[in-house]
Amino acid sequence: MFKDTSTRVPIMGADFDSVTKAVIPVAGLGTRFLPATKATPKEMLPIVDKPAIQYVVEEAVSAGLLDVLMITARNKRSIEDHFDVAYELEGALRAKGDEARLSQIQEPVDLATMHYMRQGQPKGLGHAVLCAKQHVGNEPFACLLGDDLIDPADPLLHRMIEVRQTYGGSVIGLMEVPREQVSLYGCAAIVETDEDDVVRVTDLVEKPAPEEAPSNWAIVGRYVIDPAVFEVLEKTPPGRGGEIQLTDALRTLAERGTHEGGPVHGVLFRGRRYDTGNKLEYLQTVVQFAAHREDLAPEFLPWLRQFLDEVQS
Repeated sequence: MFKDTSTRVPIMGADFDSVTKAVIPVAGLGTRFLPATKATPKEMLPIVDKPAIQYVVEEAVSAGLLDVLMITARNKRSIEDHFDVAYELEGALRAKGDEARLSQIQEPVDLATMHYMRQGQPKGLGHAVLCAKQHVGNEPFACLLGDDLIDPADPLLHRMIEVRQTYGGSVIGLMEVPREQVSLYGCAAIVETDEDDVVRVTDLVEKPAPEEAPSNWAIVGRYVIDPAVFEVLEKTPPGRGGEIQLTDALRTLAERGTHEGGPVHGVLFRGRRYDTGNKLEYLQTVVQFAAHREDLAPEFLPWLRQFLDEVQS
């Protein structure tokens, strides 16, 4: 990793717009979880007893983003219902005096101001982000992907917003992955800055072959994006998979100066990330979350140890 001497000094006294809005694309088909996702959005699959998408919204709120736009599709209505009032259920729980469960179902309703917009056709992540143009306007915004859960004790998004406030442009979350896994991610070519956890991004490649990857630093599903991305996305042709790739648009912004919507910086994330995008890692995530639950761990962990002993014997 090379040292960048041209952008070592942050833009002191810069007055960059605050980040107040989050965009969460949830329009994917969830084909890796069929048949469960035939009628249920993959984002609604539970991590123990809370749908994965609620953790993502909670992360945005914890970073101070109280205006949340979800880019949905026609089969995602249950996501909207989850963040809406359930009058009949609330009434039934009140009648039973079940205040604990009543509080649980009211919690997602009060998290943030929720907005929804449909992505008419599955044209890729870049197109999904472009759908947010009218809502976001000329403001920087955060984009969170629902497959990646970041541990609440590791405030990646908060740090990314700080970096945007210092350097301007866009900021992506980066996590080091084994070389054989880089083809699953967008990967970044990076140069160091004077901050240990901040790099400048000089190039981005979407899902490269291992031998063609510019580094082992892969994009985690967290972005803080300059609004200049919209005019770039409008001109970005379909890329890998025949889809409009957000990675391609950010690659263009990485070549620009501050007054043109650039540059792109990365935050090197070394915390805890949980991938719910495939079956194996989804199961691992559920087990890890259950193991850290005070109400479940005392019974769950002894059972898990016994079960593993029986399987291995």
